[in-house]
Amino acid sequence: MAGLAGVAFGWSPEAFWGATPAELAALVAVVAGERAAPPDAATLQHLMEAFPDG
Repeated sequence: MAGLAGVAFGWSPEAFWGATPAELAALVAVVAGERAAPPDAATLQHLMEAFPDG
């Protein structure tokens, strides 16, 4: 996996071993073209109420 990350993302072995699984997954998702659906109105409203920072 470290070798593949080096070829695909230009990572050194140190970068691979220092990365979190979430960081690697995020890069793989971008390369694969996967996208999360945007939040709906209810989710946005909930977030605005939870984090009312103006």
